[in-house]
Amino acid sequence: MNPIASPAQLRASLLRWSLVLVPLIVLLGFLSGKIADSGPGNAWFDALAKPGIYPPPITFAIVWTALYALMGLALAMVCAARGARGRAAAVVAFVVQFALNLAWSPIFFALHQMTVGLVVLGLMIVAVIVTMLFFARVRPVAALLLVPYLAWICFASYLNFAFLQLNRDMDGVEGPRAVERFEI
Repeated sequence: MNPIASPAQLRASLLRWSLVLVPLIVLLGFLSGKIADSGPGNAWFDALAKPGIYPPPITFAIVWTALYALMGLALAMVCAARGARGRAAAVVAFVVQFALNLAWSPIFFALHQMTVGLVVLGLMIVAVIVTMLFFARVRPVAALLLVPYLAWICFASYLNFAFLQLNRDMDGVEGPRAVERFEI
């Protein structure tokens, strides 16, 4: 038996991992945001003063979907590298940074903790860099697929900081203080 996989076997393995991981990562990201009631329509968030650099809300849905798909593909590339040294460590690093990612929306939008959210984003930046370093040892292209994600969470960190600066009195506030929404 030949221990080396053929190129066709490697492609099939990547395809199988991708068919599972890309939708899973996108779904988990979507669920995190949905559970946290993230974005416009959240009374607390709607009451916040928005920084001038805040993009149109639809931007977040488009960008996060693309980033989650890239993350899923990068993870699939690493998972498909059966027998590669450092593969398990790379997957663990991914899980850690992804857990931080999934935690941010509930912390910011559901718990209204802008300061804690900023700390989580800082930890996430470090965790993504570590993940990229581990991914680069297994599949360099997988690490490169995370570059847009790293850039976006750096931007998200700036936005989180700007929201905090403009809305210090709303950090950690229970409920949508001074905001009641009535639909007629």
